[in-house]
Amino acid sequence: MVVNYLHLITSLFMNQSDIVTLLIIVVVIFSVLLILGVRKSYKLKKENERLNKIDTKMPDEDEPYKDFTEGHMYDNK
Repeated sequence: MVVNYLHLITSLFMNQSDIVTLLIIVVVIFSVLLILGVRKSYKLKKENERLNKIDTKMPDEDEPYKDFTEGHMYDNK
């Protein structure tokens, strides 16, 4: 009963070719979104690897520590 009702509604508003066209459009849109997502993920992974390389460099141990709190913003007299 319900299937017949749905078939009647779809046959009144859409033919089979319209449904196929609509499905093709939906598949193309989701494929583009998937490709963009994979591309973005690849770029983020590459950027993360680059940042990890930079982070592994240690500062020079020979430089003495500078006290940055001796300034006008900290009210040290």
